[in-house]
Amino acid sequence: MRFDVITLFPETIEAYTNASILGRAQKAKLVKVKAHQMRDSSKHKWSQVDFRPYGGGPGMVLEAESIVRAVEKAKKKGAKTKVIMTSAGGKLLTNAYAKTLVKKFDQVIIVCGRYEGIDARATKILKAEEVSVGPYVLTGGEVPALAIIDATARHIPGVLGKFESIEESRVASHDVYTRPEVFVHKGKKHRVPKVLLSGNHKEIDAWRARRRSGGV
Repeated sequence: MRFDVITLFPETIEAYTNASILGRAQKAKLVKVKAHQMRDSSKHKWSQVDFRPYGGGPGMVLEAESIVRAVEKAKKKGAKTKVIMTSAGGKLLTNAYAKTLVKKFDQVIIVCGRYEGIDARATKILKAEEVSVGPYVLTGGEVPALAIIDATARHIPGVLGKFESIEESRVASHDVYTRPEVFVHKGKKHRVPKVLLSGNHKEIDAWRARRRSGGV
């Protein structure tokens, strides 16, 4: 699966996606992530892409032309492509949505919003879907773009290495433990719950289910 990100800060996208799990997934050719500098598609002097909004108001707005040109250049011929605009007021990113992207598309192009937003004509022309990663406002769309890529890529077979690593597919609790069995801090002993040391997987699964549901 291919992810193309249209952004003013390609280095932000590259630093994260070239590391750890996504970095290994790219080396294994399971995914490909390419960040495109939005300014490279500008026709204006100094590669400007932001302008004052019509009707007045604070801040600047990203113009439609540069974004449309960038997306059209990034589209791969013959690919089933989904175009996403990061937006605080968009559709909420969920695991179900991420799975749908993997199932239905070969390429996902994400346009990172910035300043006061993106000219609405770009969204309309590209038939893009606005997506939000939560009920808050960030300074730019790079973090949401990374969240979309990360949440989606982990559902691609082979990216995580083992299917059991996908948390929602197994019985897990919010509390996990590892060595040592007894951790001493400021004179107080903090122990691993006995059930996890019992070897009784039925009881362990029941304990994890209770913890996950808020029980004891």
